[in-house]
Amino acid sequence: MRETFDTAAAAICEVGRRLLAAGLVAGNDGNISVRISADAVLITPTGVSKGELCPADLVLVDMQGQVLEGTLRSTSELALHLAVYQAAPHIGAIIHAHAPYATAFALAGRTLAGSRLAEVTECLGDIPLAEFAPPGSRALAEGAAEAASRHNGVLLAAHGPVTWGDTLRQALYRMEELELACKITAIAESLR
Repeated sequence: MRETFDTAAAAICEVGRRLLAAGLVAGNDGNISVRISADAVLITPTGVSKGELCPADLVLVDMQGQVLEGTLRSTSELALHLAVYQAAPHIGAIIHAHAPYATAFALAGRTLAGSRLAEVTECLGDIPLAEFAPPGSRALAEGAAEAASRHNGVLLAAHGPVTWGDTLRQALYRMEELELACKITAIAESLR
């Protein structure tokens, strides 16, 4: 398990830096996790910038949320990550960001339904909007989990996007594609 842990930890730190550099998170926003085994998830802590993460900051938890390794407190969205993994065992990684355009869509209560953009039709598919629930709540986790088996991500109403994939790289690409699709759509609508 150590090799998988070390590889996943390095990848999470790299993705955190990439999210910050791309403006998809700011401050301590967002959270990232990777499933290490059927019963273990490596996840980011609360209160640490995703651009400043190091492997020692990460928290290893079991599928019930019990800490197996790590000294920091896990993200307040731990329940969301665990609920998605439990709902769709094929998912290997999850990213929640506050990407500006995708978050604006979530705040406006909109999705990309009906979009003809290749990023949407070929890569993302339908990304639904989950009903509003307070951050960190069980209801928020359930809203995300409901989308997990049929979609590649979800927009959390008035909160922001969550994407997932078989790998962390796939989850990252989906986050980048979702943000770009929302940005292009917003620009196109401003030109009408």
